[in-house]
Amino acid sequence: MPGLDAKHVRQFQQRLLRWYRRHGRDLPWRRTRDPYQILVSEVMLQQTQVERVLSYYGSFLKRYPSIETLAASTEPEVREAWDGLGYYARARNLHRTAQEVTDKHGGRIPAEPDLIRRLPGIGRYTAGAVLSFAYHQDAAILDTNAARVLTRVFGVRGRGSKSQLQRRLWVIAEAVTPAGKADSFNQAIMDLGATICRARVPECRRCPVRLQCRSAS
Repeated sequence: MPGLDAKHVRQFQQRLLRWYRRHGRDLPWRRTRDPYQILVSEVMLQQTQVERVLSYYGSFLKRYPSIETLAASTEPEVREAWDGLGYYARARNLHRTAQEVTDKHGGRIPAEPDLIRRLPGIGRYTAGAVLSFAYHQDAAILDTNAARVLTRVFGVRGRGSKSQLQRRLWVIAEAVTPAGKADSFNQAIMDLGATICRARVPECRRCPVRLQCRSAS
């Protein structure tokens, strides 16, 4: 681990996972292991609040229940189904990904990190989410919420550029993601950041990892 205390990391993992088992949010995309449905949710969640995505996710999948049906649609039709979510480049990339997966991968979203990262609009975070949630791989994630939690818990200082900070956080994320439990851990750290370890008013007294946090008040 990159300069991290093994006991500190282990306690952080255990307390976070225990909290998630009791308090994790019940979201529709957490009730499936279908890579396509998970990909749709992750693309929708980019730069969009969970509550807003909830009002689109079900209707989008009803219209496009498989990656093949999405691939066979036209871009204007996909744009219409996406209307109101904003950031329409996400819809275009999702449509292009569906076409590429159908044409080149037999309709199966790749489970190989190097292949999934080549698909349109799929970056490191989205790839890690699909690989861990759909394929049970030990893939780390780093969204805004997870980054905030890791920054506070491990006392990461903002030295250097933003890209340098991101690289340090990715190293930590990969180091602290527990083998065999990446799916639950990734969901847990995002939930913690979204509901307790918030940006402006963190509720440190309610936090399950406050004893491990170097920034707790």
